[in-house]
Amino acid sequence: MVTRDSVRVFSLNCWGIRYLSKHCRQRYAMIGDMLCKEEHDIVLLQEVWSEKDYLFLKKKLACSHPHSHYFKSGVIGSGLAIFSKHRIHDTFLYRYSLNGYPYMAHHGDWFGGKAVGMAVLSIGSLTANVYVTHLHAEYCREKDSYLPHRVVQAWELQQFVRHTSAGADVVILGGDLNMHPQDLGNRLLMSYTGLRDSYLETDKFDGCENGLTLIADNAFISKKELGPFEEGIRIDYILFKGSSKLEIFCDSMSTTKGSVPDYPFPYSDHEALTAELRLELHTPAEIGGGKQSKDQDSAAEKVAELVDIVTEARTEVKVGLHCAESMRYTATRTAAMGLALLFLELFIAAVPWLALGAEQPFPRTSFYLLAVLCFAILLTTSLLYIFYTMELKSLQGAEDQMRLALGSLQEKLRGFPLAQPHNAQRKSPENQEPSAFDPEE
Repeated sequence: MVTRDSVRVFSLNCWGIRYLSKHCRQRYAMIGDMLCKEEHDIVLLQEVWSEKDYLFLKKKLACSHPHSHYFKSGVIGSGLAIFSKHRIHDTFLYRYSLNGYPYMAHHGDWFGGKAVGMAVLSIGSLTANVYVTHLHAEYCREKDSYLPHRVVQAWELQQFVRHTSAGADVVILGGDLNMHPQDLGNRLLMSYTGLRDSYLETDKFDGCENGLTLIADNAFISKKELGPFEEGIRIDYILFKGSSKLEIFCDSMSTTKGSVPDYPFPYSDHEALTAELRLELHTPAEIGGGKQSKDQDSAAEKVAELVDIVTEARTEVKVGLHCAESMRYTATRTAAMGLALLFLELFIAAVPWLALGAEQPFPRTSFYLLAVLCFAILLTTSLLYIFYTMELKSLQGAEDQMRLALGSLQEKLRGFPLAQPHNAQRKSPENQEPSAFDPEE
């Protein structure tokens, strides 16, 4: 016997930076009106940076989505919020260990406290773990200095999802991953967790061509931001997977298309995503028959592919380690120069006391300004040294975890007698299957 149910999931990066984002207040009103009208089951929002805006939406959606949670993190918050028709029983926030650099203030990611938020819901008799996240942005694809940070974030995200969703019947993850479909972090997340992409899984799609979510036709987007991708990029996702007793199918998916009828501007600089998920609960007999039909060769191929992906991720983290060590060395050398300059100044200041009757060789104002400069150099470089040391430890921790995981995967691969090194061309996202390293197996 098969029991069916459906869940409508909505995800949007709201671009809600008060006083900086264009038409922020009006757009939140538009988003609230649309959500009241559409009545999605689960709403996942990112970049709701102001708690006042969250409270505005909470009040507006009180009837359609009576259950909600706002995840607080960092200096200005995580920007993550969940609204739901179904009761939220539990929530948890995990803040990523790496998230850019504080001195890159014009990018602002470090101040945002990027994280993944989890909510445990009850959908009928089923337990659903719902995740919302926002990863570090990619500002320059050709020379991406944040790539090691984003890879570590993807690694921590897949760990968090795997370790917290073991008892869930339904797993849903939505958000702005800031990664293209074939990027390393995306492949790492999808392969390790077995999550499936709604856009690739559905046969019924209505939206931007190729599922793009950051498009040139959006009034808030300049073509310069898109770089070599003139039409746009796909960086926002709704991912899902079932469990041993439940299968999930994406019956349809849609995105907004850069404009909103009857309004002068769109909801955000990102396009909104909506996925219609069908849940099918099977009997134990049906589940057992399905598991017996698994192909061992296919499982070996998936593990081998995962070995390649983790090896690539580990290499990228090592590149980040080398850069962090270099920057810490530069900070140390600069601090030493500042300290030497300070000692020189102290020696000059002591001249009048060592040579009685001698006058101060430097004007007093210049002397004080030089002292301030020395202290500023020492303070700045000390803070940078501490920051780079923290970055190094986070990168080293991730690299150690990847090394252990790689050893475990290789040991598992040796358990397949016919398994060969994975030199074949990678499978396309359309053919991705649940992870061979899923803890449920």
